[in-house]
Amino acid sequence: MLTTYHLGPEIGPQSPTPLLIVHGLFGSARNWGVVAKRLSADRPVLTVDMRNHGESFRDGAHGYEDMAADLARVIAANGGVADVVGHSMGGKAAMLLALSQPEMVGRLVVADIAPVAYAHTQLHLVQAMQELDVSGVTRRSDADAALAETVPNAGTRAFLLQSLDLKAQPPEWRLNLDVLAAEMPKVLGWPGAMGTYTGATLFLSGADSDYVQPEHRGEIKRLFPNARFAKIPGAGHWLHAEKPREFEAAVAAFLSA
Repeated sequence: MLTTYHLGPEIGPQSPTPLLIVHGLFGSARNWGVVAKRLSADRPVLTVDMRNHGESFRDGAHGYEDMAADLARVIAANGGVADVVGHSMGGKAAMLLALSQPEMVGRLVVADIAPVAYAHTQLHLVQAMQELDVSGVTRRSDADAALAETVPNAGTRAFLLQSLDLKAQPPEWRLNLDVLAAEMPKVLGWPGAMGTYTGATLFLSGADSDYVQPEHRGEIKRLFPNARFAKIPGAGHWLHAEKPREFEAAVAAFLSA
């Protein structure tokens, strides 16, 4: 099962519905620490490392059917029903879970992603990490300087370097880069899904992001007929990191409505 972290009250018959937070590509549960802690003030919160990420297991398959099944196992082990927040890759996995096993999902928040295939690729970031010689790196600043040759955006580098384990001997990425490279077409794609999820759903996007376009709304409403849409001003694709307070407030308001 996925490596799972629990914050807030214990899960039990009298506790509020747990919240499961699902990170995106190259992320981990630790990326959500601040947001998860704040949201756990009045409900149990679970964060996970997805397969081939963080401390979770490595596997040769990285499709959305596999990831949705992983999430279902986590929910089954923690009361059987959860509200779910998923970002990017995690949002697609959460959507497929809601469509295939709607009885397990109370409310759904999809952060800056749509149920469509995307034409862009993140393979260049995988290659940049693979090509970086981390064997003698002792300081994150040195890794950042070296990575800048292939990844010019400082924010992207900072995000990627959160998955570099400098305490390991030798240092290593907490990502299964070979599998992520091989399975990138699946990560960028969308398997399609039968049926609909009629539960309350919020598609929460960054106002400066281009991941959720007006032309996506028809397919979103077909699959999620009770979907609502909101944008966070001044935020891009990593809206939870760029505007954590605003993200937290939007999610909390939706979950308590």
